[in-house]
Amino acid sequence: MKDFYTLAETSELFGKCKETLRRWDKEGILNAVREPVSNYRVYRKSDVQNLLGGLFEEIVDDNVSNYAEPENDYSVLELFAGAGGLAIGLENAGLKCIALNEIDKWACDTLRKNRPNWNVLEGDIKDFTFTEYRNKVDVVTGGFPCQAFSYAGKKLGLQDARGTLFYEFARVIQEVNPAICIGENVRGLLSHDKGKTLQGMISILDEIGYKVVPVEVLKAIKYRVPQKRERLILVGIRKDINAKYSYPKPHRKIFNLEDALKKGSLYNCDVPKSDGAKYPEYKKKVLDMVPPKGYWRDLPEDIQKEYMGGSYYLGGGKTGMARRIGWDEPSLTLTCSPAQKQTERCHPDETRPFTVREYARIQTFPDDWSFSGSVAQQYKQIGNAVPVNLGEEIGFSVIKFLNEYYSLSKPK
Repeated sequence: MKDFYTLAETSELFGKCKETLRRWDKEGILNAVREPVSNYRVYRKSDVQNLLGGLFEEIVDDNVSNYAEPENDYSVLELFAGAGGLAIGLENAGLKCIALNEIDKWACDTLRKNRPNWNVLEGDIKDFTFTEYRNKVDVVTGGFPCQAFSYAGKKLGLQDARGTLFYEFARVIQEVNPAICIGENVRGLLSHDKGKTLQGMISILDEIGYKVVPVEVLKAIKYRVPQKRERLILVGIRKDINAKYSYPKPHRKIFNLEDALKKGSLYNCDVPKSDGAKYPEYKKKVLDMVPPKGYWRDLPEDIQKEYMGGSYYLGGGKTGMARRIGWDEPSLTLTCSPAQKQTERCHPDETRPFTVREYARIQTFPDDWSFSGSVAQQYKQIGNAVPVNLGEEIGFSVIKFLNEYYSLSKPK
C-alpha cells in the first residue's frame, strides 16, 4: 500500500486514538477510503501529509505562559538524575538543586563537569540515607524505572515494594518529608500489569502521607520541545497541605526539527558540529531511498520484505522503521541508540542518524552542556533524559504550588 497509510499507521503518526480518526472522518477533517484489494479503511498519504503539515505550522499567537517567580528559595533533591535534563529545567525555572543521586558514572561525570557546585551523590540509591535533608527540601523528584511489584494482599504497602526502585523513591520521600514529590516515567506505566503497578505506587504514597494528584501524561511537543515524546507525571502532595497543584498548561505553538537544528526562535545559532553514529552500508542503501517524512512503506515491495524480515507480516504501523524525519515536523521520540533497527530517526537531507549535538538540541539541552563518555554513552544519556524545556515548565508549576503553600502557612 505504497500510496496509503493504514488506520493504525495514521493513528501513530498523529498521536491520536482510532476513535478520534473515525470522528475526523465524519467531520470531514481527514477522510478514509477503502483499500482496493483488502477493502480496509485506509488514508491517502497525500491527505495525511497535508494535514500533518497544517498541524505543525507555526502558530504566532501563543498566549500561554506558565512562568512563575519564586517568592522564596525553593530546594530540590533529585533521584535517578541521569544527565541532568530535569535538573537543568528545574534550575531554569528558579528551583535550587541541593543534591542529585545517580548510579551511572558517566552521567555523574556529566553533572559534575557542567555544574561543579552541584552535590552529586554517585552510587546505588540503596546505599544512601537522606535523613540529613529532612524538612530542609521542598521537592523530591525522580525518574524511577518501571518494575512489577510482588502483591501481598489487596492493598500494596511500602514493604511489599522492597527490592524495587520505586520503594527507594518512596523511602527517600519518607525520610525527607518534602511538601511535594514528583515522579516521572514512560506512558506504558498506565497499563503496566493491567494498571496494578501504578495503583500500587499511588497506594504506597498514600501510606507514607502523600495524596496523589490525578496522573497525567504530558506531551513534550506541547511544552516547547521539538519531539513527540510523552512522559507520565506522578505528583504527590503532603496530606497536611491545602495548596492545590495544577499541571502546566500546554502551549499551542509546536516546534519542529528545523527549529531544533537551525537558528530561530528556539536557538540563536545553527546546531554545532559534533560526532555521531553511522549506519551500516546495507542500511544506508535502504534509507537512501526513503524521502523526508517517509518510512519503510515508501520502499519497493521486495526491499520492504527483505529489510523488515518477519516484521513485514506482523500487525501495527511500525512507522518508526526506516523512518526519515522531515524538517517541518517534530522528531519522533529519541531512543538511547540512534542507529538501532525499528527506531531509525534519519536526518532529513543526509542519510545518517542525528549527531550527539543534534540529539541534545531535540531534547532542548543548551549547547554548552557537554556529555561525558564514549559517543554511545552520550547518546544513552541524552536519550534517557527528560527534555529540558519540559522540565522547566514542570518547574514553573511546582513554584506556583510552593508560592501558594508558603503564603497559606505564614502566621496571620
